[in-house]
Amino acid sequence: LPFSFNSNLNIMDSQSTNTAADQFIAKAKRISQNILDRSTIHLVPRWGAFVFLLMIFALRIYFVQGYFIIAYGLGIYLLNNFIAFLTPLDLPGDEEDDGLGLPTSEKEGREYRPFARRLPEFKFWLSCMKGSWTGFVMTFIPIFDVPVFWPILLMYFLLLFFFTMKRQIMHMYKHKYVPISWGKAKVKGAGQERFGGGMKGARRID
Repeated sequence: LPFSFNSNLNIMDSQSTNTAADQFIAKAKRISQNILDRSTIHLVPRWGAFVFLLMIFALRIYFVQGYFIIAYGLGIYLLNNFIAFLTPLDLPGDEEDDGLGLPTSEKEGREYRPFARRLPEFKFWLSCMKGSWTGFVMTFIPIFDVPVFWPILLMYFLLLFFFTMKRQIMHMYKHKYVPISWGKAKVKGAGQERFGGGMKGARRID
């Protein structure tokens, strides 16, 4: 009986510990989500924090003269997110059309539509922050310090950046869209309006 009583006490203590841990994790998630929600409208401070974190990461790589493979991986990750940020949500030719894709005809192009991105700006920033922070933490783990000749990695990254951006610009030129949406702006004396994003030369139909 004493053994059974002690076992029950241990089970109850374990359950209470798990419950307290779950509550702490849930509270931490709510606080972090609240901070992220509040930071949505603060565009410049958010990207300033990312640039600061990226500079800290670069200084860490420079002073330790190592972890170049981590820097290369982070560069590839940021480049992929940047391409997703520049790419429209629905490419022309998709079977499903929810009204957020690029105009495929002159009639559709006359109607103003804000540019819908595959990766929205806030998610783009959040992914960049998570990737940079993860890369920074990994520079403190010796197992990731793989000896490589960093000029070769730099050359590979520059070539990859060049060909990736070239392909993206050709795609933008082919489908006649600009990945910037600054809203409607009237042209004085022209009797028309021009817009950012969407098809080139789009006009509003009243």
